[in-house]
Amino acid sequence: MKKKPRTFHKTIIQVEVLSEDFYDFNDLEGTHYDITEGACSGKVQVISQVELNAKQVREALFEQGSDPSFFQVTC
Repeated sequence: MKKKPRTFHKTIIQVEVLSEDFYDFNDLEGTHYDITEGACSGKVQVISQVELNAKQVREALFEQGSDPSFFQVTC
């Protein structure tokens, strides 16, 4: 029986922040707080979702500055 190839998924999420002053992004946790409890308004939406094969996820990991060993991708 032939083994089914592994698939991976890439999701791009956009976060829009409205604030009275220039918004200084530090991290997602802080931004979440700022738009749910703090003095900012925000909107989060999924921009795109695509399925990737092993070669594509390997390239995407390199683009992020990560390594294919994260998903144990060997191709």
